[in-house]
Amino acid sequence: MSSQRTLSEERLSLLSGQGSEVTVCDVGLEQSKPATLRKNVTYIVCAVIFNEKEEVLMVQEAKPDCYKQWYLPAGRVEVGESLEEAMKREVKEEAGFESEPVTLLLIQEQGPQSHTLLSLSAADQESLQASWWDRQSELQLRGRDILRLIESGLKYRLSPCHPVTLPLDLSCRHVVQRLVLVFVGAEEHIWVLLIRGTKLRQKTSPLYSLAFFLKTRLTMQSAYYDHDVNTLGVLSLQHNGRQNGKTDGVCFNTLVALTPDHVQRDEDGRKVEWTPTGQPPRVEHPRYVWHEVQKQTLREKLLEKTRNAALVPVHSLY
Repeated sequence: MSSQRTLSEERLSLLSGQGSEVTVCDVGLEQSKPATLRKNVTYIVCAVIFNEKEEVLMVQEAKPDCYKQWYLPAGRVEVGESLEEAMKREVKEEAGFESEPVTLLLIQEQGPQSHTLLSLSAADQESLQASWWDRQSELQLRGRDILRLIESGLKYRLSPCHPVTLPLDLSCRHVVQRLVLVFVGAEEHIWVLLIRGTKLRQKTSPLYSLAFFLKTRLTMQSAYYDHDVNTLGVLSLQHNGRQNGKTDGVCFNTLVALTPDHVQRDEDGRKVEWTPTGQPPRVEHPRYVWHEVQKQTLREKLLEKTRNAALVPVHSLY
């Protein structure tokens, strides 16, 4: 009973935007080395700053390969920095402003060992000038990838679409995600995938292995194809970065929903009749188990999150 209560408290904590120390990773660590900045991992921060006219702060690049082109203040996180410290440094170096972060807007990731926060393009630390852009006048952009981020910032400014979410100062050795993987069945019954052990715990895995894990470990292959995997967003992000090679990792606490695919087809592509059972698909791997949520407060919180998905979005470039 006490372990179940502790687990419920941990999940409520994650759903409320908090985090917890990563002590184990149940799959994939044997194939990955600890995250070490400048060796096998790079994080890039990018700032979206508006003035009272809703103009966005831009900087003109000085680097030869993108000379005089415009971009948001952005750059690589340096050894020993937190994500917030890196963002404030980049804004100061490139635009001359002191700044304070408001919230994470968007997380983008690319490649098994190249996870990028907020923007994908690496920016030079030096710039020619900074200026406010009204988003209407012609401007030679270094890359169009920032347009999605600017639009996200503008929408959040006008009407916040998720709670304020800032990086949590918690260390991690690898780049992983802690999954809150849920299945909502008939009459709003809801299940969470857990790992068997001395006590049940949330699943933690390398960020890039979600689809592989669900296909090869969670269910039979046919059941995998009968369901959609929906990454609803990031509940919180954990990073420390103080000790190079020891705390350079990041943990993304991610809410994922497994939902029945109501359009079924046979091997020839023809539609077939199929009625969902209202139960989560059978788990093949003996290490994992579906746990039906009974605690009312946790059940209501999970249902609210899966319906509204008011979370920091994740954009994958696989």
